Amino acid sequence: MRPRVGQMLASTVDTTAVIVVRCPDEDLEISCGGAAMAEGNGPGPGATGTPDPGLMGGALLGKRYADEDLGIELLCTKAGPGTLAVNGAPLPLKSAKPLPASD
Repeated sequence: MRPRVGQMLASTVDTTAVIVVRCPDEDLEISCGGAAMAEGNGPGPGATGTPDPGLMGGALLGKRYADEDLGIELLCTKAGPGTLAVNGAPLPLKSAKPLPASD
């Protein structure tokens, strides 16, 4: 799938949903719980699928998940038990930028 900024993706095995915030101009396999995510904001057609037990780290509502090397960033709009991954590699939680010190 070639993701695009603003695209909404939903897990096909749990309740997780995300919005693509940043992405490269190339095909990527975005998955949740070991299953490919489907376009849309609700559970995809295969929502009754079984997630991979090894990929159940969870996605947290309102958090951003990013891989700077790939240039992708996803914003979680619905939390779920599945782990978000791109091309089979789990996406880490994006760390907050430190605020400047005030004197």
